[in-house]
Amino acid sequence: MTPPLNEPAAGRKQISVIVVAAILAAALALRAAAGGWRMAALVVVGLLLGATLYRFAFGFATAYRRLIVAGDTRGLRAQLPMLALATLLFAPLLAAGEFLGQPLAGAVAPLGVQVAAGAFLFGIGMQLAGGCGSGTLYTAGGGSPRMLAALAAFCAGSFWASLHMGWWQATPAWGEISLGEALGWGTAAVLQTLTLAVAWWALRRRDSLRGAAGLDPLLAGGLLLALLNFATLVLAGHPWTITWAFTLWGAKAAVLLGWQPAGDAFWSAPFQANALSSSVLGDVTSLMDIGILLGAALAAAATGRFVPQWRIPPRSLAAALIGGILMGYGARIAFGCNIGAFFSGVASTSLHGWLWFAAALAGSGIGVRLRPRFGLAN
Repeated sequence: MTPPLNEPAAGRKQISVIVVAAILAAALALRAAAGGWRMAALVVVGLLLGATLYRFAFGFATAYRRLIVAGDTRGLRAQLPMLALATLLFAPLLAAGEFLGQPLAGAVAPLGVQVAAGAFLFGIGMQLAGGCGSGTLYTAGGGSPRMLAALAAFCAGSFWASLHMGWWQATPAWGEISLGEALGWGTAAVLQTLTLAVAWWALRRRDSLRGAAGLDPLLAGGLLLALLNFATLVLAGHPWTITWAFTLWGAKAAVLLGWQPAGDAFWSAPFQANALSSSVLGDVTSLMDIGILLGAALAAAATGRFVPQWRIPPRSLAAALIGGILMGYGARIAFGCNIGAFFSGVASTSLHGWLWFAAALAGSGIGVRLRPRFGLAN
């Protein structure tokens, strides 16, 4: 017989989580302010991203799984207006190349084998882990020990891939293709927005015929994420990214374990070498990722749902670890995850974002089939 819930004790636990998370968030913002007001503002954006992701349970892995298993397009439909709004917000700023003296650059990467291979691996991994890049962060921050294990594996896989970047960069690629640069930003934004609108209409009509149409609360979450990605572009000079921080955290852990970065081509490059030798709190992506963890913790505790489940079935834990490694490896070689490569890439009108989506969806099909082997329901 299950003992009755001690509601006062449970309530005190949630309040304790809120207090601790708020203190850590304030300390993080104050530390970031040493690098300028924009860095402190980006911590706030990270907190809001974490709270939004948790509040709306906005993830990509579940959306793809529902599409594959049940033909349910609601999760995918919620992503299309998000992409359209971000495209319209990004276009004028990327066309100008700066905002209030801050240089701006979109998330543009080459079309190539490494993007397709990385996204395919990522798709398998996110179905096994049960969360994508952003999903891993907000569920870990919301109190899931299993996703903390996936996050650790994500960092390990991402660092592992960084050691192979030279090989992957030698695979066939067809250069960076930005529709904004190729067609003009106004034309590209209108064309992409219309394409997304037609896709949304077609999916909604399909669901109407199946009796599954209607507004989804995820739509509001997606639009909020588009606004916060726009804020990231304005403040950081580049769109929202997540997984670079995981690569950096993995490398710093490897250094503590005795790894020597000297001689490694990837880690000898100026940006990477400077990040590795500096504090993680000086890295924009790391600051925002920590903000997402804390924002999700605050949102979970505020709704009384910060309740870690420490008993994890061994097969489920194995899936989280394998999935995390695959996501980390795939995200590094594909120039990002569902956020940095897909969301921010498409919003920047880079064609590599669409290639990432197609390959990740294909990988998700494999991952969905593997889930029952680990005792995971579809």
